[in-house]
Amino acid sequence: MILTVRAEHENMRVDAFLAAQSELSRTAAGRLCEEGMVKKNGRFAGKSDRVAEGDVLEFEQPAPVELDVRAEDIPLDIVYEDGDLLVVNKPKGMVVHPAAGNPDGTLVNALMAHCRGSLSGINGVIRPGIVHRIDKDTSGLLIVAKTDKAHLSLAAQIKEHSFTRRYEAVLCGRLREGRFTVDAPIGRSEKDRKKMAVTPRNSRRAVTHFSLIGQYEKYAHVGVTLETGRTHQIRVHSAYIGHPVAGDTVYGAKKPLAGLEGQCLHAKLIGFVHPATGQYMEFDSELPDYFRTFLASLQKNG
Repeated sequence: MILTVRAEHENMRVDAFLAAQSELSRTAAGRLCEEGMVKKNGRFAGKSDRVAEGDVLEFEQPAPVELDVRAEDIPLDIVYEDGDLLVVNKPKGMVVHPAAGNPDGTLVNALMAHCRGSLSGINGVIRPGIVHRIDKDTSGLLIVAKTDKAHLSLAAQIKEHSFTRRYEAVLCGRLREGRFTVDAPIGRSEKDRKKMAVTPRNSRRAVTHFSLIGQYEKYAHVGVTLETGRTHQIRVHSAYIGHPVAGDTVYGAKKPLAGLEGQCLHAKLIGFVHPATGQYMEFDSELPDYFRTFLASLQKNG
């Protein structure tokens, strides 16, 4: 749809304007902006941007897709579980929640079978229990909420930056420093709405801490701690400094690395205050086979 702003709508927020001029709710309009599906005068628009008389807004809304989210008996690597939450070690290649292109075989499908309906409903039918996500080709630890109370507590910890998240990754190239921090805002790419980018427009602050574990001829093994949690944050910041994650064909070299399907990135450790007991809990996971095999090849070749 194409809408032209009239004088009476001067200075309205983009999401409010779209909601007033279409059948979209304001929340749905805001979500379209966040997904890069709204343009103002030819440029991607943020939901809090203001409109002016004469502005032209274009937006597209995908046709609704009915998703039958059913329980599937898929093995899960459960690291910890109680009545409030569980911590799962997600394998590389598994999608976290159903979407149009991945209606089944996801972590959510497996959780629905394992938990038998005992999952928080805050994120709706498609993402029950999901407090935070990691990419399909990122392996590692995720926390899942069984109750709404637990979900709200864990989400608040993530928002307040008190939720510990540490990763390990292999980056391309040789690093000049053993420890460094990237503090650069991340938002939707203006060139490709499917990607994120370091940009001053419609972005949020993003902070990533890197520490060198091992240096090889063409690659670096690093530990990564997230201070914030933006979409694709580690991958975007790594590419921004010229050292994309090995195997990342979205933000790095387009050609896949032999023997490495997707990026070499593992969510190794998470720590949080338990919503019910108030006790701090921390869980660590071993590097998966694909990661250790890739490291072994680097060690062998220097």
